[in-house]
Amino acid sequence: MEILRIVVTGGVGAGKTTLIRTISEIDVVDTDRKATDEVGQLKEKTTVALDFGRLNIAANQSLHLYGTPGQLRFDFMWDILIAKAHAYILLVDAHRPDHLRFGRRILNFVNQRMQIPYVIGLTHTDCPDAWEAEDVAIALGLVDEKARSPIISVNATCKTSVTQALIALIQEIAEFHQNSTE
Repeated sequence: MEILRIVVTGGVGAGKTTLIRTISEIDVVDTDRKATDEVGQLKEKTTVALDFGRLNIAANQSLHLYGTPGQLRFDFMWDILIAKAHAYILLVDAHRPDHLRFGRRILNFVNQRMQIPYVIGLTHTDCPDAWEAEDVAIALGLVDEKARSPIISVNATCKTSVTQALIALIQEIAEFHQNSTE
């Protein structure tokens, strides 16, 4: 069985746990705990270690989805979870521009450790103050349109939307491997 390890990362409230719960074929293993700091103003519970879900995509192939904590104080888990990842999805909450700096920090963190394919998933794009994809790209430091990974809108509660995001990521993986063998 071939396993593709996918990390789902992003800031607090971006939709990481929800995305994994939406698509996983197994009961998601999570480490959600009651939020006791400023995160409690955004949501009742938060991930403190990881989330894990699985999706079979072929008879001999499955995706293992690992969700990271969204708080900086748990960033030691990023190293652990990204170490054997094949790719990742960075979820960015499009209507909370103050979270974009955190998204940029994650991009820099991963890119300093390894070069793996990724996509940017914009969540909460239906909110009135949501930023456009191009503005988010600039805020994340992804100014070269030709060199950047895809930026796609993702509704973490919608299975079709999550499936489309994972398809885009798998296409990035295939392109990445094709380019590295040329």
